[in-house]
Amino acid sequence: MGKELRKGIIKGLKWFMVLGVLGMIGIGFINLYVINETKDKILELDSISNFDADCVLVLGAGVTSNQVPSLMLRDRLDKGIEISMIGVEKTLLMSGDHGTLDYDEVNVMKSYAISAGLESSSIFMDHAGFSTYESLIRARDVFGVKKLIIVSQKEHLYRALYIAKGLGLEAIGIAAEPHQYTGQFLRDVRESLARVKDIFTVLIKPSPTFLGDPIPITGNGDVTNDK
Repeated sequence: MGKELRKGIIKGLKWFMVLGVLGMIGIGFINLYVINETKDKILELDSISNFDADCVLVLGAGVTSNQVPSLMLRDRLDKGIEISMIGVEKTLLMSGDHGTLDYDEVNVMKSYAISAGLESSSIFMDHAGFSTYESLIRARDVFGVKKLIIVSQKEHLYRALYIAKGLGLEAIGIAAEPHQYTGQFLRDVRESLARVKDIFTVLIKPSPTFLGDPIPITGNGDVTNDK
C-alpha cells in the first residue's frame, strides 16, 4: 500500500469518526429536546380528573400468534381499562396494526377490554394505526378527536405527546406500569432514533396510509367492529 493511499485512508477514517460523533451528539440533543418539551404532560392518574378528554387512546404494541396481547400491550390495556373503570374517561380508542387478515392487534385489544368488563359500545378500533404518527393523525382526522389521554410506556409517551402537539391536539399521557421487557436495550435505541425521525415527520405532516370516512368518537364504538 502506497504512503499517499495510507494517509488518505487514515484521513477518511478520522472524518468518519468525527461525523459519527457529531451524529451521536445530534441524536442526543433531539432526544433531550423531545423529552423536555413533553415531560410535563405525563401525569399521574389521580391528577387528571379535570381533564375532559374525548377519549383514551391506547397504542398497539404487538400480539402473539395465539391472539394474546404482548406483555407491553397488556400493560397499556390494563392502564386504559383502569382509566375507564374509575370514570375519568369511558371511551377508548384502540389503535394498532390490522393491515392483513393474519395480523390483527385491535380486535385482540378490544376483546381484552371487554373481558375486563367494559362495554363494547364504548370501545372504538382504529384498524390502520400503523405507527404512532398514523394513530394520532387518524384520531384527529377520522375520529374527530381534539383532546385525548394517551396510554403507553413512559419512554414512548414523550414521542407520542410531541406528535400530538405538532398535530394541534391537546393531549396528556398516562404511563403504563413500568416493567423491563425482553430486548429493552434495543427497544430504547429504536425509540431514540424514532424521536429523531418523527421530528421531521411532524414538520412534513405526510398523509396516513389510509383515511376513509369520518367515524365520530362521540358515537357507538361498535361501528368499527369487523367481526
